[in-house]
Amino acid sequence: MSEIVTVDIGGTHARFAIAKVAKDGTITLGEPETLHTEDHASFQTAWQDFRQRMGGTLPDAVAMAIAGPVGGEVIRFTNNPWLIRPKLIPEKLGCPRYTVVNDFEAVAHAVARAPEDQFMYVAGPDEPLTSDGTISVLGPGTGLGVAHLWRSGDEYRVQATEGGHIEFAPLDNIEDTILARLRKRHRRVSVERVVSGPGIVDIYQALAALEKRAVADIDDVAIWTAGMKGEDSLAAAAVDRFCLSLGSVAGDIALAQGGFGGVVIAGGLGYRLRDLLPQSGFAERFRAKGRFDSLMGTIPVKLITHPQPGLFGAAAAFVRQHGCPKL
Repeated sequence: MSEIVTVDIGGTHARFAIAKVAKDGTITLGEPETLHTEDHASFQTAWQDFRQRMGGTLPDAVAMAIAGPVGGEVIRFTNNPWLIRPKLIPEKLGCPRYTVVNDFEAVAHAVARAPEDQFMYVAGPDEPLTSDGTISVLGPGTGLGVAHLWRSGDEYRVQATEGGHIEFAPLDNIEDTILARLRKRHRRVSVERVVSGPGIVDIYQALAALEKRAVADIDDVAIWTAGMKGEDSLAAAAVDRFCLSLGSVAGDIALAQGGFGGVVIAGGLGYRLRDLLPQSGFAERFRAKGRFDSLMGTIPVKLITHPQPGLFGAAAAFVRQHGCPKL
């Protein structure tokens, strides 16, 4: 049994854990530590904080899942100000072997390796994800992550994408109002502006404007909390509308990627919505693709329930690249 550090860095949180890797490639995660990105000036200071929490020493191998593009000499995050220079990882972190992947590339690795009992039914036929074909993976959080994987038996390949930045396509007059509101600030409105945690604010404010209601300026956390608890009818309506938009986007992603073998919803916010999505208008919107309604109805839609798919998937990507690290 050997060990690696696995890290999942998003816009708001950086999650760290020690992963144990058996000789057959089986991965077991230790208890994760969650740090706030805004509390640390850089990834290196966050790493030092984690190292101190772990008693002052860490394994000399690291797997990193990053919310943003990972190519090039300098990695810039989409939704936080940190920078990472991969070539300096051996020097700065003391890890001569490392793997750096997009965060939803890591989630797709987790989807490929997770057992069937770690997926929850959301929509479509209640059957397993395909073992021979393409599976689309997406999830809302601080942004909207998108990836896909192709597999045939035990073999699979993962492709990271920036599908969260395709254009938002309204389907009714309420979404027209949401788009009009966003266009006042953004020349081009991507789906991430709506189908992400912060996007609930514009949905909420647009619904208030439609009803000619004056509402206080409250942040996304307050709206999600009130909406999920049913404490505010307008916030609850915004959450319902979010589920509709997520269904539309998930269907578009499946069409674009050929994800006819299944669609998997992931992300911290996706997990919070696990009880609501199957009862919402998600499924109807997912299928609402005109001449392709029938095809969309054949696609199983699942939600991954693994507690840390980014950490698990980053470790899986490391094992795929390097094999099992040595003791």
